[in-house]
Amino acid sequence: MAAPEERDLTQEQTEKLLQFQDLTGIESMDQCRHTLEQHNWNIEAAVQDRLNEQEGVPSVFNPPPSRPLQVNTADHRIYSYVVSRPQPRGLLGWGYYLIMLPFRFTYYTILDIFRMLFWACSTNKPEGYRVSQALRENTYPFLAMIMLKDRRMTVVGRLEGLIQPDDLINQLTFIMDANQTYLVSERLEREERNQTQVLRQQQDEAYLASLRADQEKERKKREERERKRRKEEEVQQQKLAEERRRQNLQEEKERKLECLPPEPSPDDPESVKIIFKLPNDSRVERRFHFSQSLTVIHDFLFSLKESPEKFQIEANFPRRVLPCIPSEEWPNPPTLQEAGLSHTEVLFVQDLTDE
Repeated sequence: MAAPEERDLTQEQTEKLLQFQDLTGIESMDQCRHTLEQHNWNIEAAVQDRLNEQEGVPSVFNPPPSRPLQVNTADHRIYSYVVSRPQPRGLLGWGYYLIMLPFRFTYYTILDIFRMLFWACSTNKPEGYRVSQALRENTYPFLAMIMLKDRRMTVVGRLEGLIQPDDLINQLTFIMDANQTYLVSERLEREERNQTQVLRQQQDEAYLASLRADQEKERKKREERERKRRKEEEVQQQKLAEERRRQNLQEEKERKLECLPPEPSPDDPESVKIIFKLPNDSRVERRFHFSQSLTVIHDFLFSLKESPEKFQIEANFPRRVLPCIPSEEWPNPPTLQEAGLSHTEVLFVQDLTDE
């Protein structure tokens, strides 16, 4: 299976890659790139870490595996490997420690003053030999000062042969002063890059916060639109239901009107003249036959356009509600004659729609 294509390098990264290969002597370009990527393309840290690794100091990205304990099963004795800094012992040991103390003090003083990374190696070792071939010194001991100049690792000072400590410090000071402009420029540029990175990070965080706020607003808008849509659908359903109810009511009125028996003539002695007073104060007059059921009166009033949907019919003298529709008390409503109506009656229609 083919490996995924690596992203292209920028011009700055390509220059750092070539400089790192020249300084370390590593032939594999992939290994050089991998090491620089581990150090976030910080060439100074990558070179120092590589040189330390060649001298036996473990890399921070590749620590040595811990050595397991060795157990002798015969006598069950355990041997462990412990690495520690040797402490001075005896008069000779303390004498050597005191002799080396000024050199240690000088080393750490120079390191603190000039903020340098010191690396030393013998040319008898492979790593030291490759560095020697790159720097091409003439005699030993040899000291080279390398700094980042014009975005390249450049040798700005070479000290060869034996030199007194005072002269060493003076030479280092002179080289530092001569390249102070580049050092300040690189430090300012690095600080500017850090500030730009911080600013970009803050902008990214602000953008993400704004994006989350916009997404929350959009979510609320969608919920509001959905709520309005459901409400509109509910209102529309109610309107359709009301329209169907009215249509069914109108069809029922028309059926009741078609089923009504014909109105008797005024000279029919068995006819009853009834005047209905509707809830809207209008009056309706019609004749019915004594033998007809009170249901006919109810059907007639129900078929009227101005009559309410639910109503009851009341007589005034004596005041009573006429049983016009079947009920438990009156499964079969009585006739007009059985209800005690006279030849001329005034009945009142009571609206029961809201009850």
